[in-house]
Amino acid sequence: MILRIESSEGMKRVEVEQADSISSFINKVQEAFQLESSGKWSLCRTRDGMDPFYRSADPLSKFNLRHGDRLFLSIVSPVKADEATASQSGLASSMAVTAAKTDLAMVASSRDAAVSVKEDDIDIILSKANGQIERKRDAQFCRHRDTAKCIHCIPIPPYDAEYLAKQEIKHMSFHSYIRKQHSGVDKGKFLFLENLSCKLKPGCAEHPPWPQGICTKCQPSAVTLKRQEYRHVDNIMFEDRSIIEGFLGFWRASGKQRLGILYGKYTEHKDVPLGIKAVVSAIYEPPQENSPNDVRLLPDDNQDRILQVGQHLGLRPVGWVFSDLASEDHTKGTVKYFRHMDTYFLSAEECIMAADLQVRHPSPCKYSSSGYFGSKFATVVVSGGADNQVCMDGYQVTDQCMALVRDDCFVPTVDAPELGFIRESTTEQYVPDVFYKRKDKYSSEVTKIARPLPVEYLLVQVPVAAPVIPDPMFPPPSSSAAAFPIENREALGELQDFPTFCKHIRQNASSFLSAVSNFHVLCFMACCDVLPVRGMLGVLCEAVVRRDPALAEQWCSSAEWATVVHMMDAMSGDGMADMQAAGHDAVDGGSVNTESSSRNQESGSVWQCQHCTFLNQRSSAACEMCGLPQS
Repeated sequence: MILRIESSEGMKRVEVEQADSISSFINKVQEAFQLESSGKWSLCRTRDGMDPFYRSADPLSKFNLRHGDRLFLSIVSPVKADEATASQSGLASSMAVTAAKTDLAMVASSRDAAVSVKEDDIDIILSKANGQIERKRDAQFCRHRDTAKCIHCIPIPPYDAEYLAKQEIKHMSFHSYIRKQHSGVDKGKFLFLENLSCKLKPGCAEHPPWPQGICTKCQPSAVTLKRQEYRHVDNIMFEDRSIIEGFLGFWRASGKQRLGILYGKYTEHKDVPLGIKAVVSAIYEPPQENSPNDVRLLPDDNQDRILQVGQHLGLRPVGWVFSDLASEDHTKGTVKYFRHMDTYFLSAEECIMAADLQVRHPSPCKYSSSGYFGSKFATVVVSGGADNQVCMDGYQVTDQCMALVRDDCFVPTVDAPELGFIRESTTEQYVPDVFYKRKDKYSSEVTKIARPLPVEYLLVQVPVAAPVIPDPMFPPPSSSAAAFPIENREALGELQDFPTFCKHIRQNASSFLSAVSNFHVLCFMACCDVLPVRGMLGVLCEAVVRRDPALAEQWCSSAEWATVVHMMDAMSGDGMADMQAAGHDAVDGGSVNTESSSRNQESGSVWQCQHCTFLNQRSSAACEMCGLPQS
């Protein structure tokens, strides 16, 4: 059969057989166009370079090619065979032109990505901000009028090293770093942020795949770890201390560690030039197995529903928090202090977990060809401080650490939590060399291979704080008894079920808006299959955000909520005794006939559902509340 090969130099026909291998077919195309084996060219099914052919022993019949099909030859660096005898100067000139074309192509792809990337709102705001640091008139050096400026009082750029050192800012903000890249002669015209890759480039046609062959074109460069100048988030602020206190309640009650996802939003941080602050409004605790020493996450079937509730509230996952606490003196309420510069701040396993979560939550960036660069996802550790009191520390791992974890190059050590280890290359995976620099006993800077690797080379510190005058989106409950249970705390006996929901709503009967102004209540309403209000939570969340009682009352007039009210009335009327029998302290204005309920249950006229504790008539084979069978 004959296949048509279209290229920038025209179209040619290549005669092949169905039994021919892909390698022999590529060789025929190479001979037809007089291409060098070292040239940069590829043979693809589509014009845009997608679905390329690679050398292999597979027959052409496997690829469903027919007589007369058209394929496309993309020649990045066309080098004809008869031009191989060119002079050295001509060859160098050709290489320079090719390199220039490649750079221009990278810049063009970066501009194309900038058009299609939808950046975060805070990034758009900061990119339009002035960013200059205003300075007051210097009483000693300024000799001009108040309306004039001199070199001692003119505004300075947000990346000024002297100003950052004076304000004790270890890392400039990411947008300050971008402004610094735009400050050169080219004004950032060729600014291109490339994500580090530790994998072999696929599709190299010059040699067999790894481990049979490798070349400098597909081999990733060696990595030298260095201090990251910038950070993507400059501050983490909890809207109210009650948010973290509720999270710590699990450790105080059980002595086991806990993990949670921080839901909040990104705003401008005024204390750092062009800084970003992660404002935490709530903590969602996913399903997990807890012990005094570690936490193991379990699959979460409600993850998408929780994310949807966050979107209705204008919130998103901005980080994760975990506890690492050990009591020192129960009478004084002190905890042990074991995370410091002589031990470690984050263990290697925690760094890998943080990097994996940052990879899952990338930050949109218009200066990257992939559309993403780094991450704003932060890590908060709740542990003991130097004063043996509970304290919070915030971190992010560097972009280099994200790449090492994403490409499965970084693993923890067995007996030293402060050390990680870079894998060695195997027949299944090529791992580039990773180095770091440190000073020896003679104060000389030496380069060492990262086997093992101190994890402090991978960390960026982020301050954590709480406001002096809080104004949270979800006001804290007046007492612990009035608080709605937090999700996935069955180990403590705290259950989120319909009777508990009824109790919470009736305790706040005077104000429905205050009853639902709770992140855990809204998540329960979205995840509970018994409540028919999941599809209309958007309006209720809007009322919570706007703190609009009228909109909340309007939502209560819907038919779906009327159904929930009927269910609650059934629980509070004849069903209130059932709640008492199930161990729920229901609150209602009327009297409760618990004696008759107990007599009915003892006589066998009713049976209690083992799933939702509802009392059903003996004639019912399934529960009237949850619909599950009796046995």
